[in-house]
Amino acid sequence: MSGTMAEKVWRDHIVSKGENGAPDLLYIDLHLVHEVTSPQAFEGLRLAGRQVRRPDLTIATEDHNTPTINIDQPIADITSRTQIDT
Repeated sequence: MSGTMAEKVWRDHIVSKGENGAPDLLYIDLHLVHEVTSPQAFEGLRLAGRQVRRPDLTIATEDHNTPTINIDQPIADITSRTQIDT
C-alpha cells in the first residue's frame, strides 16, 4: 500500500477504525516515557484505577533534565534532580 511512513505505521496499528468522526483505536507496541510529563500520566492512571497494560514494552529515558556540562557533578537544579532521582 502507498502512503507516508507515518500513514503506514498508523495503518498497521489500527485495532478499530473510528467511525463518524471518532478516532481510531491504536495498538501501541512501544511506549517511550521521560522524566518531565510522564509522572502526571502515571498519576492519572493511578487515579483512574488503571495500570500500564504492557510494562515490558515501556522504556523510560532521562532526557530533559540530564546535564550536558559538569556531568561529573550532582545536578544543581533541585527540581531536575528530583525528577531524575524519582
